Amino acid sequence: MKKVLIVFLTAFLLSSCNGWPFRPSPFNPPTPFLPPTRTPSIVSPTPVVIGASTSTPLVATNTPFPASTNTAIATFTQTPSATATVQAPVLAVNVEVLGCNTSIDVTHGMGEVTNAFVTLSNSGNLELRNLLITLFALDEGREHPDKTIEIVSIPVAYKVTLKLTVDSTYQAETPIQIEVSAEGGLFQRVGAESCRDIGLLSPNPSYLGTPVPVNP
Repeated sequence: MKKVLIVFLTAFLLSSCNGWPFRPSPFNPPTPFLPPTRTPSIVSPTPVVIGASTSTPLVATNTPFPASTNTAIATFTQTPSATATVQAPVLAVNVEVLGCNTSIDVTHGMGEVTNAFVTLSNSGNLELRNLLITLFALDEGREHPDKTIEIVSIPVAYKVTLKLTVDSTYQAETPIQIEVSAEGGLFQRVGAESCRDIGLLSPNPSYLGTPVPVNP
């Protein structure tokens, strides 16, 4: 038995170079125990914001608005108000001799008389008050009651037609003159060398002495 054991040990020692089915790895000293290490932090370009929301941040972008379809632009031009001007008070009267005719005045014991038809227009900007209109004739005889007529008022832009009468020479041309006076004195004087015959154009007697608009 000892002989067999010696043979086996001898064979084991002799086959230590090539006879083993695997070659043992060279001896390495045991690795000393090291404590486990944490995975190092990776610094990225994106900064870490403490307390920031984890939701995706909103990025403001300049979105152009669509062009308006209204091409016409209303513009308003303010017209400067006209400067109010105060007109100076003006008293003015326009005298027009329409014509004449003759008649026999039996009522006043006169023979032939001359009738003159006259229109007075207020061409100023003040009312005409208390006007005296007088008819004169070159061959005048006795004073006729209708020789002078008083007009109490002629409003602005109004006119009035009158019939004035004087005692005149029978069938003779009679130069006449019309005088208009107010409280301040003589206002207007109009003359005619020969008062033309008014004929059928004599004014309606119902309108005589009544003011009417100049431009009705």
